[in-house]
Amino acid sequence: MGKKVTKAIFPVAGMGTRFLPATKSVPKEIMTLVDRPLVQYAIDEAREAGIKEFIFVTSRGKGALEDYFDNSPILEQELRKKGKDELLETLKATNMESGAIAYIRQHKALGLGHAVWCAKRLIGNEPFAVILPDDVIAAETSCLKQMVEAYEETGGNMVAAMEVPPEKASAYGVLDPKNDMGSVIEAKGMVEKPAPEDAPSNLAVIGRYILAPSVMRNLNQKRQGAGGEIQLTDAIAEDIDQGVPVFGFRFKGKRYDCGSKAGFLQATVAFALERPDLRDELMQYLQDVTSSSNAAQ
Repeated sequence: MGKKVTKAIFPVAGMGTRFLPATKSVPKEIMTLVDRPLVQYAIDEAREAGIKEFIFVTSRGKGALEDYFDNSPILEQELRKKGKDELLETLKATNMESGAIAYIRQHKALGLGHAVWCAKRLIGNEPFAVILPDDVIAAETSCLKQMVEAYEETGGNMVAAMEVPPEKASAYGVLDPKNDMGSVIEAKGMVEKPAPEDAPSNLAVIGRYILAPSVMRNLNQKRQGAGGEIQLTDAIAEDIDQGVPVFGFRFKGKRYDCGSKAGFLQATVAFALERPDLRDELMQYLQDVTSSSNAAQ
């Protein structure tokens, strides 16, 4: 039912102030979880879901992010000379084909909706995905691939959703469910950052979206929402009034909020423990730390 999704927008224009002083010179998106930058996890997820065109909405000071996806001939030559074939293979995954990647500047931080709107000329009249690299999702089948498969049945708009404690719902866009079908939930509305007493559910929208081109047209209105920003949630909710359905998707996997220091540290530990080359040494260390802190108590 849904048209094929081949384009994805990655909004990466944020300043990353929570990670200062590191982000004074390093874009947050290329800070590493173990040895891969956040943005690499997002790119790999998009590729697995069949995305062919990658659109980054950036801002001043993100040059290192753009360079990351470029070929590095001198480095490759050195590795080849030293016979480090495994590292050469690792590097290959970071290279993007010429023309597959585009960079658009967002000159003013006017909200996530505005960042997505900045890419409108490259999207045209097609459905598109939005991936927020801050949300890293560990899953057997990548979250976006799960969504693409569900979207082929539903069409309309689809957002990744997860249950959060009711007191935390005010930090998210929240679904107002109309019909809960298990992994897919049809919504009758969406609210951005509701006050705890006004939250219609505890189903929070997290950073994966498959959106109809009508959402881009809604963003054209540049209406300000919560916090005086142009909210993507509002533009998606508007589609419901226009007869374009919106579905929440309960994905299988664990989401880490790498926009927060605690979430970033948790993800680092979790991903390191998945690595055969690191697991045993790290596990031993964590056991030593916890047993010595328990003894101190």
